[in-house]
Amino acid sequence: MSVNKNLTIAAENHWLIDQESINIVDCLQINSGISKTSLKEIMKKGAVWVTHNDNIKRVRRANKMLKMGDTLHLYYNESVLNEVPLEPVLMTDLGDYSIWNKPYGLRSQGSKWGDHCAINRWVEQHLKPQRPAFIVHRLDRAAKGLIIIAHSKKIAAKFSKLFRLRKIKKRYHVWVHGCFEKSSLPVTYTDNLDGKTAVTHVKRLEYDEATDKSLMDVEIETGRKHQIRRHLSMHGFIVVGDRLYGDESASVDLKLEAFEISFTSPIDGSYKHFFLKQEG
Repeated sequence: MSVNKNLTIAAENHWLIDQESINIVDCLQINSGISKTSLKEIMKKGAVWVTHNDNIKRVRRANKMLKMGDTLHLYYNESVLNEVPLEPVLMTDLGDYSIWNKPYGLRSQGSKWGDHCAINRWVEQHLKPQRPAFIVHRLDRAAKGLIIIAHSKKIAAKFSKLFRLRKIKKRYHVWVHGCFEKSSLPVTYTDNLDGKTAVTHVKRLEYDEATDKSLMDVEIETGRKHQIRRHLSMHGFIVVGDRLYGDESASVDLKLEAFEISFTSPIDGSYKHFFLKQEG
């Protein structure tokens, strides 16, 4: 195996294994120059992957042996690795799935750069008894509120089907800049997002004249990326704290909360309804 002792860690590093058997941490240390102790932590945080027979998988075990022809991947991003995961709050554990209140800043899912700050990884490590955790829908990192975690691939598939069929009702409380028109019926936005259908229903709950902000009740029929934030900004109402779609100088967190979720359980057919109290 070729060795470059002067290797500088950039964003991505890939090494083809050209010897029959070598320990993964030894290989990483030789090629990167990072200490074995640090590498073990990096592996735990999900930044190391191995391609074997065209299948790529995240690897956390420090005692894994690499085989000739494998490709070792190190996705090193200091800012991601230094993130400290915020703790979600368990609302209820129903065995096959659980409902959590995700805080602002916690990711819904990991990436190749790591997954230690993703809610499913946090749940796998902290929920008792321990179970796998699968994401069935996403909530923006900058948003907070209710999220469903499935504990098997079978249950995750059942929930994914419910979402696909629009059988799960989700409602949000969102503060926006400006005075949204008061109406007894919701206003519906149907602007396509990224070439795909997107449907968002919005209704004003209250207006704070002193700050010129409106509290909105929002329900979505589709789950496009940043759908609520994008639809509202397209129609002149920037979500408070939304630095991405207009409130660039915001010094407060995004004021978007998934406060209610309801569905017919794919496990036993019972009606489930979960909600959070409105914050001031």
